Amino acid sequence: MSHRPDYISGFKASRHHQGSQFLEKKSEDDIRNLFLEILYGGIHGFCFSLYEDGQKPGDIISEDQIRRRMAILKPYTQWIRSFSCIEGNEIIPVVAKEMGLKTLVGAWLGRDEEKNRQEIANLITLARNGYVDVAAVGNEVLYRKDLSKEELLGFISHVKAELPGVPVGYVDAYYEFTDNQDIADACDVILCNCYPFWEGTPFEHSLQHMEHMYRQASLAAKGKRVIITETGWPSKGENTGSAMPSHDNALKYFVNSQLWAMDVNAEIFYFSSFDESWKVGAEGEVGAYWGIWDKNEKLKF
Repeated sequence: MSHRPDYISGFKASRHHQGSQFLEKKSEDDIRNLFLEILYGGIHGFCFSLYEDGQKPGDIISEDQIRRRMAILKPYTQWIRSFSCIEGNEIIPVVAKEMGLKTLVGAWLGRDEEKNRQEIANLITLARNGYVDVAAVGNEVLYRKDLSKEELLGFISHVKAELPGVPVGYVDAYYEFTDNQDIADACDVILCNCYPFWEGTPFEHSLQHMEHMYRQASLAAKGKRVIITETGWPSKGENTGSAMPSHDNALKYFVNSQLWAMDVNAEIFYFSSFDESWKVGAEGEVGAYWGIWDKNEKLKF
């Protein structure tokens, strides 16, 4: 990651004293320039958006497609997060390591027992071959109620036993760790998703809300490492409560979250890298507009 320019240091000091309102006093050009300074300086991590138009989870994705998108992200990040270890996803950490990036690799767990076995087996194999820096056993399984807590704890325990040298965690909304302290205690690292947007928070309060989410997860962590595995703001689509998607809000949320992460030395995986049309089915129109790059791989801001 390149040296942070003084331009950013000045804005960090300004934000520290003014809170989330500091961007309101900046011109559009100032904010856009700051976005570019942060991006070109390199952020901690991006969630890897795998699917192009017409593709969806369950489709087999080619190595060429993964390499093309990884090459776009490589100059701007230190880490890549993947969500699955089957159907082409298992190639993501291999390509990331080849390109000099660190990896947070997820095994997607759900209600299909055979797929769960494949996911866990592939995660363990990838880690034993040196492609996994942090292993994530499941993503929002408790939130979706796809597995019981006991089943999830069994998977976490199994992977920890198989991978003694790799930090193992579980990804879910920040409050699931405070509500389920035994899950937090079972993890080597707390992997929390923090979405002020999905909780209907007005943009002007989003940074404080995200900080509050992080503090809650940190309390459950009891001194263990805490990583924000997802946070972001959509650039288009329907409102959620008082949370409004817009180009400006998405741009400002990226800037706010990254400057905050620099201030407190937090690890964030930004959601997401590229817009993905398939998410409309699960989340409505807003689901397709979380990327920093659009679906055609063009930088949006």
